[in-house]
Amino acid sequence: MCLIAGGMGAGLKSKFIRMIDAGKHRGKDSFGVWTDEGILKSYDFSEVHEIPDGKIGLLQCRLAIIGSLKHTQPFVNELALVHNGEIYNHVPLRDYLRERGMHFESDVDSEVILRLIEYLLEKGLSMQEAVRDVMFMLNGDYSVAFSDGRRIYLFRDPVGIRPLYYSPGGFFASEKKVLWSIGEEAYPVRPGHLVEISADGIKVRRLFDLKDLKGKEFGFRRAEEALMKNLDYSTRIRSTRKTGILFSGGLDSSLLALLASKYSNVVLYTAGAEGSVDLEWARKVSEILGLPLREFVFDIEDVEEAAEKVIFAIEEPNAMNLAIGIPLYFATKLASGDGIRVLLSGQGADELFGGYHKYLKNPGLMENDLRNMGERNLARDDKIAMLNGVEGRFPFLDLNIIRVALRTPLESKIRRGVRKYILRQAALKLGLSEEVAMREKKACQYGTNSQKLLEKIAKKHGMRLSSYAQMTFERLFKQN
Repeated sequence: MCLIAGGMGAGLKSKFIRMIDAGKHRGKDSFGVWTDEGILKSYDFSEVHEIPDGKIGLLQCRLAIIGSLKHTQPFVNELALVHNGEIYNHVPLRDYLRERGMHFESDVDSEVILRLIEYLLEKGLSMQEAVRDVMFMLNGDYSVAFSDGRRIYLFRDPVGIRPLYYSPGGFFASEKKVLWSIGEEAYPVRPGHLVEISADGIKVRRLFDLKDLKGKEFGFRRAEEALMKNLDYSTRIRSTRKTGILFSGGLDSSLLALLASKYSNVVLYTAGAEGSVDLEWARKVSEILGLPLREFVFDIEDVEEAAEKVIFAIEEPNAMNLAIGIPLYFATKLASGDGIRVLLSGQGADELFGGYHKYLKNPGLMENDLRNMGERNLARDDKIAMLNGVEGRFPFLDLNIIRVALRTPLESKIRRGVRKYILRQAALKLGLSEEVAMREKKACQYGTNSQKLLEKIAKKHGMRLSSYAQMTFERLFKQN
């Protein structure tokens, strides 16, 4: 949805200009800057040299899903705040706060976060207590930075859907390369944590853990009913008038497509090499669902050209993430060209319901993988999608779905060797055909043949894929 960034210290204006230049691909529609010396918001990026200097500040470059320049952040009241993401329950929260005398200047979801923090502070809560309560009250995907004029506070949603990084030097940004552009190191703000930046240094506190969502285990029928109800709801609130689906023809994306089609004009987006399993299944299942499919059929030349862009986006020389990122890059590029700004993805279903083969031997890895999704998978997907001006949304990672999954017994997730058993049964009841619901799917990099093509490219350069990824990364970011 956007770039958020900022920091404190000397030479703020020149650093902010470089940060905007390095990160404006995340939001090309407008920018806004708040410092302790003033505020500037503009559609015209040539005006960036007019931003106010200061000793502490926040900025945003905005990708507009809806709204006008007045919706450009930072929002400023008692506190100044910038936010990247979506808050899906912002309307009832706004009503709740209005009943308690809070005044709003817009209908933007980001302002609800600001007013909610201010309201809880007025009630006498500490900053730490206020932010923790906010995390429990918000239903959404978010990374947030706010300031009281002396300190900057950073936090992300408990899953880590939107990326956020900070530096020991007192700066922060949505992407590492934005911090690298001003010579700063980048460390992830961990999901559910609060980072406080002040003249005294950096403090980090954990406020929310996914284990907080655990409770008494559900029986199979109760878990199945709760899963169907909550997945339908989480898909509906993440859909827009016209919604894209990142589509492979597998269980997860097919179920999302089926549910979203009840509330939105759905278009399916897929990418793969000709003859690849995922491409063939996407074509087949789109016909079964009766939904339009847009496909990008890539060859080795396309992959070689895209590899540099994907490594630039993911900011790491990770060969597996490169291979997974290639089809995502092409699918989001195709969607962007069609004017699609929101793309639903099935990320999280495997970690929640036992989809990977490794869970057969070690089911304890499921919860560990869920905790580490933020940097392993979600940051990758967010950065690639934002490179093409598309916002990825993840219905399976709604906290209500996670709560259901954490209360679902293992034997309901993996039964007689069938992985994601309860999700498959729920899909059948929701109307997905048995052929699709019971399909065992290959990992993306193999199902699309991106891995095979990348290995051929690396071999042409006389190296293994891991070395090729490292070489490309160093060429792109050697100045860092």
